[in-house]
Amino acid sequence: MSDTFSASETDYQRVQNSDEFQALKRRFRRFVFPMTALFLAWYFLYVLLADYAHDFMSTKVWGNVNVGLLLGLGQFVSTFAITMIYARWANNKQDPVAERLRLHIENGDSLDGGAA
Repeated sequence: MSDTFSASETDYQRVQNSDEFQALKRRFRRFVFPMTALFLAWYFLYVLLADYAHDFMSTKVWGNVNVGLLLGLGQFVSTFAITMIYARWANNKQDPVAERLRLHIENGDSLDGGAA
């Protein structure tokens, strides 16, 4: 893609068509889609075990705590872990690029460093 633009293109369209923005979207998708697939697989495994593996899920681990309860609590733990991992990743990898793109739009600069 090129940073050249026509007179009819808005600043936002120019940024959206830029290589930097396209790379930002690709990096986002490469992180989010696999993480989502992993979490959904883990969630559906839990649901399937709860539905079809009653004996396994009701296995006592300690007192009244069984495998099903531990796996259910693991769903909450994994949700918070994914949220923290994403926040750290976004702060380090995505936000600096997004900030540069935002400044390009607000300052009216071209994406190659010159004036628009």
